[in-house]
Amino acid sequence: MCFSPPVILKGVDMDDRLYMTRALDLSLSGLGRTFPNPIVGAVLLSASGEIIGEGFHAGEEHAEVRALMDCSARHNDPRGATMYVTLEPCNHFGKTPPCTQALKNAGISRVVFALKDPNPLAQGGAMDLLEDGVEVSSACMENEAKESNRSWLHKIETGRPFLIWKIASTLDGYSAALDGTSKWITSKESRASVQALRAESDAILVGTGTALADNPSLTPQGDDRRPIRIVVGTRSIPGSSNLHDSEAPTIFLKTRDLNAVVDALIDLEVNQVLIESGSELGTSLLKANLVDEIHWYQAPTILGAGKKTIGDLNVATISQRVDFDIMKVERSGPDTLTVLRPKIKEKAEVKS
Repeated sequence: MCFSPPVILKGVDMDDRLYMTRALDLSLSGLGRTFPNPIVGAVLLSASGEIIGEGFHAGEEHAEVRALMDCSARHNDPRGATMYVTLEPCNHFGKTPPCTQALKNAGISRVVFALKDPNPLAQGGAMDLLEDGVEVSSACMENEAKESNRSWLHKIETGRPFLIWKIASTLDGYSAALDGTSKWITSKESRASVQALRAESDAILVGTGTALADNPSLTPQGDDRRPIRIVVGTRSIPGSSNLHDSEAPTIFLKTRDLNAVVDALIDLEVNQVLIESGSELGTSLLKANLVDEIHWYQAPTILGAGKKTIGDLNVATISQRVDFDIMKVERSGPDTLTVLRPKIKEKAEVKS
């Protein structure tokens, strides 16, 4: 991924990193709310070193504007303050006016941002601020911002959304027993973690097999976010299914063609898709180099036989194996959650 060189007028220090960490934390509250746009967090610091406003992008006003609104609601004066924001302030008219103009109108004296905007439509904010006499520092916690905004950045780079496959299995890789029973292999803590992952996603993808066998609702419990439900396959889903309710929008893709599925996801402009399918659809996506991350919940139990989590990958010899980078390993109640990213030399090309 290529980014323009950082624009630096004034360097960053440990205090800058402290407030940018807060802005990054705020940005995560926007997950599942902002597509087709990125998640962004902002912190406003007074000249005397007090936080006087905070905000994050949640689908309407941008993070900088929300921080200024919060500052006003607290009856604080933003003049001479420093704005910490996780993405370069935009410099174009979209659904909202340019954030650069809002910052200049508010009398902000310094802007520190983490990540230069790779979207050509929104670039140029840093130079616009500099030309108007605002001090600008960039690349403060840039790698952390790339990680938190990886789904949107992936879409900008490849043209398609970031796909996460959620897997729940035993230690020996089974998702169900020989009789088909699978509730519950993993713990309540793991199931709660999956609910949070659902809420952070813009769409949830399942196959007709999962839809018919489990009758899932695919709506995050205890959260107002409602990701788009996408059902892939040629079999019909009964009208009594939970997927036909009004709790969330549902798209039925009557196809097994992965190119058609990817095209549909591109048309939706979503950033992050959670795959909650069984082994057939998940394995097909993995074989096609379309799985960008795996969240694997493993219960400390063994079945010895049953339904395998991952199907045949056509690996005939050890040199054909599919390797992963381990991004994170943590406890999830009694279970283990491992976050993996495939070591793929070339991402799947998107057809023009």
